[in-house]
Amino acid sequence: MIQPQSVGVVEARTARFSAPLALKSGGTLDEYELVYETYGELNADRSNAVLVCHALSGSHHVAGHYADEPSNVGWWDNLIGPGKPLDTRRFFVIGVNNLGGCHGTTGPRSINPATGRHWGADFPFVTVEDWVTAQARLADMLGIERFAAVVGGSLGGMQAVSWSLQYPDRVANVVAIASAPKLSTQNIAFNEVARQAILSDPDFHGGHYYEHGVVPRNGLKLARMIGHITYLSDDSLAEKFGRSLRHGKALYSFDVEFEIESYLRYQGDKFAGFFDANTYLLTTKALDYFDPAFEHGGNLPAALARSRADFLVVSFTTDWRFSPSRSQELVYALLHNRRNVSYAEIDCAAGHDSFLLDDVHYHSVLRSYFDRIRT
Repeated sequence: MIQPQSVGVVEARTARFSAPLALKSGGTLDEYELVYETYGELNADRSNAVLVCHALSGSHHVAGHYADEPSNVGWWDNLIGPGKPLDTRRFFVIGVNNLGGCHGTTGPRSINPATGRHWGADFPFVTVEDWVTAQARLADMLGIERFAAVVGGSLGGMQAVSWSLQYPDRVANVVAIASAPKLSTQNIAFNEVARQAILSDPDFHGGHYYEHGVVPRNGLKLARMIGHITYLSDDSLAEKFGRSLRHGKALYSFDVEFEIESYLRYQGDKFAGFFDANTYLLTTKALDYFDPAFEHGGNLPAALARSRADFLVVSFTTDWRFSPSRSQELVYALLHNRRNVSYAEIDCAAGHDSFLLDDVHYHSVLRSYFDRIRT
């Protein structure tokens, strides 16, 4: 077997669409752009394409690095490349930045052609279903009629599931990792607290902070700190930081004293330096709204009856935000419809973020599944 390698230097591309996109919220985007990257080669009959859908803070930059930024490595680089579980010697892999994003795709930071100003809070609400529709248009542009697989973790897994429902004839396999058929009430609550941190920041200016030359940095920092706690397990936090005091003793202040406080503030500051607050608001709302069973009276098996794809569903034992029981709901509903489903529950201590890590058992499961996909 070839020693796993990086896909190397990659380049982001931009696809422009002039046909209006009707959104589930009732809004319309008359024109828009999607930024994407590709890895590997599309085969002669265009049957080896794999779409990777990103999670909340992800982007189109899934693997490899940029020529002028060698340290900017794709967020799933450990999974994608020659000799890796998603092997680019066999598959043509596509990563897309979703509508409403802040990495080049049309979103709140983009200029609204109707006003000549940043969209800001005027950018329409987008849903998982809207993202999938836009991705399908990109596939049309690339001449891809059917994906060998659509893959995603967390929110990306929801998009993969939605692909199988919106375009059942266009996807052969769905790989949904650390995901769920809908958010729990607790998850919606966490998202709301994070949004309120942003909305109550004095620099938010009703979502039109671009014109004021500021960003709601403190609110976005707090939102990320809240979210980051939910992505990790109690055991992983205890192992990394415990109750360690930075100065070896209590100083009785509200400054940073515990190592975990330092870590969370660092993560919040870093995130606030590159992510857009309006994108965070829109994306968490898309998470909240996703519920394919809603129009079927809450009946998930009925909602998934349209799907014709084979499925791999993966969960992690310490993921309390998207617990294994949520993945099992998806598995049971698919089995009810006599779909081919493989399920793996991986014993990993890292919590929800396990889907991003290089766990040997997790990657072995993915490698085994991808190896059996015919192209």
